[in-house]
Amino acid sequence: MTVALNHTIVHARDPKGSAVFLAAILGRPAPVRFGPFWAVALDNGVTLDYIEATEDELIIEHYAFLVSEEEFDEVFARIQDRGLPYWADPGHRQAQHINRHDGGRGVYWDDPNGHVLEIITRPYGSGG
Repeated sequence: MTVALNHTIVHARDPKGSAVFLAAILGRPAPVRFGPFWAVALDNGVTLDYIEATEDELIIEHYAFLVSEEEFDEVFARIQDRGLPYWADPGHRQAQHINRHDGGRGVYWDDPNGHVLEIITRPYGSGG
């Protein structure tokens, strides 16, 4: 049996705006409307489907994206160009730094809803 993640729902105060934000930072195509969702497509066939949530319904999550070294540079440049705060750690203690775990690079930043986003060039635990 083959099991693959197809999509996940991301709660947002402004689903379209949040989906556009992520797509722009990651260099993805514009989000596509599907029912109540705004879907951001990733290269592995997975979509992040943004849906409107009230403040009481807003569930803060963490989303990590595996990228190449070249893609890291491109995404990180977009983060810096926008003047977004970023961190080397998920606890937001190492501000304006990246990490070099497993011989790669990683960085965290927040989306407009407070979701913690991350790009890494090597999966954690892969050595290096």
